[in-house]
Amino acid sequence: MDGSRQISASVVSSTSSGSSSGRVNMAGGGGGGTGGAGGSSGMNPGGPGVSAGAVGAPTEEDELTIPRAAMNKMLKELLPNVRIANESRELVLNCCSEFIHYIATQANEICNQHHKKTINAEHILTALEKLGFKEYCDDAQRVFADCKEVAAKRRKQSSRLEHLGVPEEELLRQQQELFAKARQEQAEQQQQDWASIQQAAVTGLPIAPDSDEDEY
Repeated sequence: MDGSRQISASVVSSTSSGSSSGRVNMAGGGGGGTGGAGGSSGMNPGGPGVSAGAVGAPTEEDELTIPRAAMNKMLKELLPNVRIANESRELVLNCCSEFIHYIATQANEICNQHHKKTINAEHILTALEKLGFKEYCDDAQRVFADCKEVAAKRRKQSSRLEHLGVPEEELLRQQQELFAKARQEQAEQQQQDWASIQQAAVTGLPIAPDSDEDEY
């Protein structure tokens, strides 16, 4: 599947859980409004949506584009032996975001015409056909079917855990405790390393290289 088909398939698969009329989920997260013909769909960048090195909350520009990490992953899979300049990556990102806005706006119009409150996969597929992307529909339907299968497995797994007497809230609490413990251990290790550096600077002894560092 080429890049454009992969993007169109992701649009369809994201509607597997449904979204309110005028809103469509993109990139696995919550969506923003598509305010009719001239509107644009919102996309939640999630964690990966913030470019490397960014600090703080996502900017408004990040909120209106698909996750850069997902785009970089797709480009690497499609062109594993090609080095792509940052300007080219940004251009592809903007083109894909515009494509999704284009499809989502049309899907929103179709949803309103049918007096529905939820944009579903059928609306997206119809939008693809009306806008001249009918050849993408087969790939999109296959990805949509795969997503529904994965969602069903997750629900089954969640139900199995509930039958074992482990509620989701308890699992989340345990996960947070593990994260906190890992952060604490990392902080302690950094303090020990810093103390070793200071001690070496005072005594004038050479600093032993970290065994985890790569040798060049």
